[in-house]
Amino acid sequence: MTGQSIGLTTARRRRGGWVAPLMIGAVVILLAALWSGLVHLGLPLPSGGVSLHKGHGPMMILGFLGTVIALERAVALGARWAYIGPAAAALGGLGVLFAVPDGVPQMLVTVGGLALVGVFVAVDRIQRSLHNFVLASGAVCWVVAGCLWLSGWEVYEFLPWMAGFLVLTITGERLELSRLTGTSTTGRRLFMVAAAVFAAGLVVSTVTEDAGVRLAGIGLLCLALWLGRYDIARRTVRTKGLTRYMAAALLTGYAWMAVAGILWIVFGRLTAAVSHQASYDAMLHALFLGFVISMIFAHAPIIIPSVLGRPLPYHPVLYVPLALLHLSLLLRLILGDAVDNTVAWQWGGILNEVALLLFMVIVVYRLFLHKPTRRRTRSAAA
Repeated sequence: MTGQSIGLTTARRRRGGWVAPLMIGAVVILLAALWSGLVHLGLPLPSGGVSLHKGHGPMMILGFLGTVIALERAVALGARWAYIGPAAAALGGLGVLFAVPDGVPQMLVTVGGLALVGVFVAVDRIQRSLHNFVLASGAVCWVVAGCLWLSGWEVYEFLPWMAGFLVLTITGERLELSRLTGTSTTGRRLFMVAAAVFAAGLVVSTVTEDAGVRLAGIGLLCLALWLGRYDIARRTVRTKGLTRYMAAALLTGYAWMAVAGILWIVFGRLTAAVSHQASYDAMLHALFLGFVISMIFAHAPIIIPSVLGRPLPYHPVLYVPLALLHLSLLLRLILGDAVDNTVAWQWGGILNEVALLLFMVIVVYRLFLHKPTRRRTRSAAA
């Protein structure tokens, strides 16, 4: 224990020159996954091959999000070896895109997950904490998902483990930030109970899908209620500017997490979707779009500057993709999945992707092209 601190927004050492190439690789993987998503919606587009079509989920979760999350943690730790995680995840995602021999992408993303586990072990030696344990548990879920994929399991069979990677990573980060509100011992124990129920559901799902998915759904619902009760966003949503925007994205994301939990409890089965299968679509996208992408929109203004070392000036226009994401998801799940209207489902899915692309365009413009006005510059200097 050295007393040094590793936080979400702090780079301990100079960033490596491979940060930009890794971010570019992540964007390429994301764009390919979005293309594959349009094909899954039934649009008359070239599929891009069997590898891209079947690998849509792992490519998006372990390839794109795995690269971004592992890169964020590598920058925070500052050790060169920590970049093995994002590099392996990016190569695995690109391997799916370019249809390299079967088994290679699965092995690469698994190596990426193992490297991320190593990062949290290193962090534990510097600064032992409950939130680091939760984050490490998320990385272990990534490794389990990668191993099951490598073993030839169908994607829907290890989807709970990919969900576990993202849910425990994000809730672990929110638990870390809850220290700012002085969360009570009881509150932290309640979090651990909810996380333990969710993790138990993941384990059970590998043996008995129905019981495991429903148990994990109970855990998701409990975690969403915990976040709604203890997260600092409840207070910061009353402020203004960037802080209020982030709180709005967080709270709406928690609402979708609760919806996903209820859907997992009710349906209890992530069976493979041959075409538009309403329950499967709703269970996945309430969580992976409603919760996870909303969390990305919320955290991007602090994570991206930390990773790239460039400021990301806030502008209220960020509310546009956020609102479009949630409204289009309502269209997809209510008028598409619940009513079984294929046109509404397709339009909801298309607009989901438009929201994500619009957010990326705004972020790139604000990062690299936006120049603050002279008045704002003088004001900032004052």
